[in-house]
Amino acid sequence: MSTSSFDSPDQPVVLGFDPGRQKCGLAVVGLDRSLYYHQVVPAEAAIATIAELRQQFPISMIVMGNQTSANEWKQRLAETADPPRVVLVDERYTSLEARERYWQMYPPRGLSRLLPQGMRTPPRPIDDIVAILLIERYLEQLTNSLS
Repeated sequence: MSTSSFDSPDQPVVLGFDPGRQKCGLAVVGLDRSLYYHQVVPAEAAIATIAELRQQFPISMIVMGNQTSANEWKQRLAETADPPRVVLVDERYTSLEARERYWQMYPPRGLSRLLPQGMRTPPRPIDDIVAILLIERYLEQLTNSLS
């Protein structure tokens, strides 16, 4: 589990959810864009992990990618006790963006830093970083609609 040093936010937070058939990315981000949590979990553990996160953080809504099996996952979330508010966000190109963000968050070391970024492959799944990007897209949409 990846968490920041701010384990108890004093503001509402948004849960980002990048659903998949095998694995799912989860992230918790504050409205001020502080990152509180991010992790990739097996798909069969996603609903239980979301329930745990909803107990741990003041989650106001779930922002979810609108592509791969989104409707199926939205239905599964609606069937839970105390169903969360789910907002779908366009997730096109987020996997590509997540690769770039991974290297910003975890700069390469050793000889791998000599490789051009396009030739590097993150050493782990990056679905959690996609979840972060989905939240950022949602917050950007909110900001633009207020302008």
